[in-house]
Amino acid sequence: MSGVHKYPTISFRISPREREEIEAKILASGLSKKDYFVRSCIYNRVCVVGKKELVYQLVEELKIMQTNIREVTEAFEKTEIDLTPEELEDMRNDCLDMLKAILWVLDGAKYLWQGNANGEEKSPDSGNC
Repeated sequence: MSGVHKYPTISFRISPREREEIEAKILASGLSKKDYFVRSCIYNRVCVVGKKELVYQLVEELKIMQTNIREVTEAFEKTEIDLTPEELEDMRNDCLDMLKAILWVLDGAKYLWQGNANGEEKSPDSGNC
């Protein structure tokens, strides 16, 4: 049966800015879109436990941001700006979205470096995520 899905589809409309923020969080989480939305809707909070691959991906995103910011800074210093105000705003928003998403992931993983009152580490399934 082509075109027939076993489960219903859930959809909603969001602004382009909201979509950019959500996409950044999904990228930072390392989850698929479906898993991210399901966990977010059901548990109202997504807790991500970092994996080596995710950390490398975040480091690469930060390197790209650093390179882009360096290039724009050099262009400003030489007064050779090739970017329109809209492109600068888009770049700013992209950097802010990624930084917010990285901080959000780190906040969800803070149990890794914060102990409880007894000095013991909590695990992600102990109710703090």
